[in-house]
Amino acid sequence: MKFHEKLYDIRRKQGLSQEELGYELQVSRQTISKWETGQSYPDFQKLVMLSDYFGMTLDELVHDLDVEDIREKNLTDEKVSSMHMDLEKMKYLAKLIAKILCVIGIVIFCVAIITFIIHLIFPDFDFIWQSK
Repeated sequence: MKFHEKLYDIRRKQGLSQEELGYELQVSRQTISKWETGQSYPDFQKLVMLSDYFGMTLDELVHDLDVEDIREKNLTDEKVSSMHMDLEKMKYLAKLIAKILCVIGIVIFCVAIITFIIHLIFPDFDFIWQSK
């Protein structure tokens, strides 16, 4: 029997809901659900708390635990986290570039308006407008 199946069976035999077990372990009901469906695994501290709560040894609790599967899931979680961080950095960089381009555009627009106004006020300054 795999860990997630064992955890589900033990919890049900004790007559606990996911919410009640989560409260005892100081995790959310969703976390318990993920453990029971094999989507994630508890860290070592939570495993110790589980074994203490159910009055089992760690060996009894995690016997038949597929360590390679846990490593795979942890690597996948790390990759997703890394991609999320990279995406956030790219968003920040894109916003920064957009702000810089806006400031440059505003400066160019202001210079053009000022130049046009100067030309309207002082039309005799031909040397400014002539190219050599």
